[in-house]
Amino acid sequence: MSGFIIFWAMIGYPISLKMIGKKYKDRRLKKDYSHQPTVTIMVVAHNEEKVILEKLNNIVSLNYPQEKIEFLIASDNSTDKTNEIVKSFINDHRDLKIRLYEVKARKGKTNAQNEAHKTVTTDYLIMTDANSIMSKDSVIELMAAFTSDDIAYVSGKLSIINQQSSDTSKAEASYWDSDLASRETEGRIQTITAGNGALYAIRTADYYDFDPIQCHDSAMPPLYALQGKRAIANHDAVAYEKAGENIEDEFGRKVRMNRIILKHILPDIRILNLFKYKWFSYFYFGHRTCRYLLWIAHLLVFITNLLLIPESPLYTLVFVFQVLFYLIALLVLFSKTNNKYLNLVYYYCVTILAQWCGVFNILTGKAKPFWEKAESTR
Repeated sequence: MSGFIIFWAMIGYPISLKMIGKKYKDRRLKKDYSHQPTVTIMVVAHNEEKVILEKLNNIVSLNYPQEKIEFLIASDNSTDKTNEIVKSFINDHRDLKIRLYEVKARKGKTNAQNEAHKTVTTDYLIMTDANSIMSKDSVIELMAAFTSDDIAYVSGKLSIINQQSSDTSKAEASYWDSDLASRETEGRIQTITAGNGALYAIRTADYYDFDPIQCHDSAMPPLYALQGKRAIANHDAVAYEKAGENIEDEFGRKVRMNRIILKHILPDIRILNLFKYKWFSYFYFGHRTCRYLLWIAHLLVFITNLLLIPESPLYTLVFVFQVLFYLIALLVLFSKTNNKYLNLVYYYCVTILAQWCGVFNILTGKAKPFWEKAESTR
């Protein structure tokens, strides 16, 4: 069973999704470019003095009717010059609707979004990270995808701009490109299972106050799916961002992403109801449940394989393969080889270790809703 979980998460599900996608090849993302409602772009920032000015210049230059767009910077108890830079920018752009919301106690991104959302009066809300640069037509594209009342969430495409900077960023970009292809197919057929914090949009009325330990990326799409609504991807709405350029930054990011991994294995038992939720049940099990179980699946495969060695030479061969797999990761760690395939093995093992750290933090009460940013992504 553990071997199946690993196989299905990394190989079986992506292959099956490609086959399913071919069956639904005539189903395309519908767009209505005449749909241009009032919109607020919210940027959550904590000590982002390095990038906040570039972000502000980016969002005020987007292609969208000026009378229909507002800008909201939710500063999560910033202690550097972030607030000062935002206030100065607002003062220099009095013709634009820009507001600064200062969160008094730092409780993380989701809490800042919860607080700042209560001040929003526009029809739609777009969230974007402080270190993400939005493409000119990203707002138009996001709004054009809301073509029916059952669409509650539209995710944009995160494009990694520094994938050639290091082996770490190259490995992350490779993984991300594969994941984007899966999301496009899922959204085209029914609904995606997770979004990304770089760029996404919802109806303001559909906003839900999540526990600050949760993040919108992983919590919103399942919430809407269980309400009978859809979360889709429009990859013509693009946000550009750096991946971590060193393994320490990327490892820390992945540990933070796994701060609630145990809950995400199966956040709601109703997800298993194939008759009601149809493809979403299949998508979530393959894309999320199996991936969130990789940490324990690898341990169980290793232990049971070790115990089964006396039963057959086949088990000996498989065990040798497992040992070599982990030795390759250690080799890369200490030798810093540039081999693409060896680095992918290393990156995968780092990802599994990050899951274990996430589980450890949960069980020891160390999981927290806020974190220190990865400097190499700024």
